[in-house]
Amino acid sequence: MSLAHELDRYLSVRRSLGYDLATAERALRRFVQYADEQGVNHITTDLFLRWQNAFGNARRSTWGARFIMVRVFSQWLHGIDAAHEVLPRGLVPYRYCRTHPYIFTQAQIAAIIEEAAQLPSIYGIRGLTCSTLFGLIAVTGMRINEALSLDTGDVDLDNGLVHIRCGKLGKERLLPVHDTAVERLRTYVARRDRLLGRPSVPFFIKCDGGRLGDCGARYNFAHVCQRIGLREPQTEGRHGRGPRIHDLRHSFAARTMIDWYKSSKDPAREMIKLSTWLGHAKPDHTYWYIEAVPELLELASARIIDPQDRELCS
Repeated sequence: MSLAHELDRYLSVRRSLGYDLATAERALRRFVQYADEQGVNHITTDLFLRWQNAFGNARRSTWGARFIMVRVFSQWLHGIDAAHEVLPRGLVPYRYCRTHPYIFTQAQIAAIIEEAAQLPSIYGIRGLTCSTLFGLIAVTGMRINEALSLDTGDVDLDNGLVHIRCGKLGKERLLPVHDTAVERLRTYVARRDRLLGRPSVPFFIKCDGGRLGDCGARYNFAHVCQRIGLREPQTEGRHGRGPRIHDLRHSFAARTMIDWYKSSKDPAREMIKLSTWLGHAKPDHTYWYIEAVPELLELASARIIDPQDRELCS
C-alpha cells in the first residue's frame, strides 16, 4: 500500500475516535508527498530529517508539533509493516508551551469584522462569509474548526441556538446566541443563498459554494489583521506573526472572566459554566486564563487579599 493510502486510513480511523486532525493532515500530506517525490515507501528517521531540511525554517515549537504528528503516524505504520521505522522520541527537542494569548479590545474586534466585510471577491461571498465567521467566533468563543464544521441545519435561527456536533474529542454542545447575533446570522443566510442561487448545506462557504476551509479562514484573518495594523504587511500571501483567529476565542473567555470579577460574581461557581460553554475537558484548562492574562491575574489576586489588608489599603 502507498503511504498516501495508509494516511487516508489513518486519518479516517482517528477521526472516527473524535480527533479533528485538520492541522495534522496538512503536515502529514506534505510529508507523504515529499516521500513520494523521493521514491520512498517506508518511513525512516533519515527521511524525516531530509524532509525537515527541505521544508524550510520554522520555530522549534512548530517542528516539535510536526515531529509528534509524524511519529504517531510512524507508530501506526510500524504496527502494520515492521519495515516502517518508529521515529525515536526526542529526535526534535521540544517542550510544549502554550502560546501567550492576545486579548482583543472591543474596538479591534469591530475593526476586524468591518475590514473582513470589505475582502474582495467576484460575488461578494468572501467578505460576507469571513465577517460573519469572525463575528460568530468572537461572540461565542467557539473553536475555528467547530465553526467551519457547522451545517445550515446546525444553526437554529428560530430558537437562537447553535448546535456544535464536531467539538473536540467528538463532544457535542448547544450554544444559545444573543438576538443581535441571530439577526446577523439570519442576514448572512439570506444573502448567502441569494448569491449562491440555492440553499447551502455548509453554513460558511467559499465563492464556489464549497465549505470554507481552515487554511482559507486563517489566511483571510491574517490578511485582515495586516490591513488594520495588527500584523506587519507581508509579501507572497504570507501570514506573518501576530494575533491569531484563535485569539478571538481567548478574548471571549478572558472578557467573560473579567466581567465576573468586576461584577463581584463567584469565579469558582461560574467557572464550570464557562468550561462547559467552551467545551473544555477540564475546568483546569479554563483556569489557565487567570495566569495567562495580566488583567485577570491582577483581579484574581485582589480578590484573595486578606480582609484586614484590604481595610488598610482602603
